[in-house]
Amino acid sequence: MRFIAKDYRRHKYLYFMIAPVILYYFIFHYVPMYGAIIAFKNYRIADGFLGSSWAGFSHFISFFDSYYFWRLLKNTLLLNLYMLLFSFPAPILFALLINEIAGKKFKSMVQTVTYLPHFISMIVICGMITQFVAREGVVTDILVWFGMDRTALLGHPEYFRAVYVISDIWQSVGWGSIIYLAAISGINPELYEAARIDGANRWKQTLHITLPGLAAIITILFILKIGNMLDVGFEKIILLYNPSTYVTADVISTFVYRKGLGGTNEFSYATAIGLFQSAINFMLLLAANRFSKKVSENSLW
Repeated sequence: MRFIAKDYRRHKYLYFMIAPVILYYFIFHYVPMYGAIIAFKNYRIADGFLGSSWAGFSHFISFFDSYYFWRLLKNTLLLNLYMLLFSFPAPILFALLINEIAGKKFKSMVQTVTYLPHFISMIVICGMITQFVAREGVVTDILVWFGMDRTALLGHPEYFRAVYVISDIWQSVGWGSIIYLAAISGINPELYEAARIDGANRWKQTLHITLPGLAAIITILFILKIGNMLDVGFEKIILLYNPSTYVTADVISTFVYRKGLGGTNEFSYATAIGLFQSAINFMLLLAANRFSKKVSENSLW
């Protein structure tokens, strides 16, 4: 306690600055965790959290035995796997390309243009995507020019994952590159000078200096991505999918939304599914961090 009091007196203004962040997470992230108790109850609003009858693990068992379990698990994992393979490396590659641009005005213009989709409302983004891949959309026109039959892409389940992943790259590649560009700017310029003296070209400089300089941040973000392998933002999927694409588009998050708030009001059942999702994500995060610590020097803790 003496150490904490001494540190507080020395850095009290820093404590004041971090206090709102701590309060936010405590009030809106930790206090609501008490509500997870309804996953083990037959929750009724009239009875409240404590007054509702216990159900044990019946909601979990019901979900595991349901027809939708394996389909939801497969769709969620596949979508996250495609995001990991294509969407995760995209900002890294884009940051490396941006770093090679010599002209400052052109570099700023490219960055500004690629940042814009991040600031557009998700509803507007999904409306644009729907128009682009509609039967008469610009993306459909391009695909027809390459020989594909004219059709509305979002009406076919086999196209949904491709549309989702490609649109995510378009939406996030610019904004996601900021952290990598910041890391690149922190690499000692003398390393590049020494490499040029030794005869290294731009590719070898990128391979042996830039990428190793990004290794720590790439590892941390990769671990965090692994920790969300069962979590897909439901807003975009709900705005893009329809009953005809449920077979490939329906994921755990959207299923929870439909069960909890979509009209059936199965609060306990939806909470049980969400709790299962969070528990698996937490175990994946621990496993990824432990594996990273064994094979490299970088880890979250």
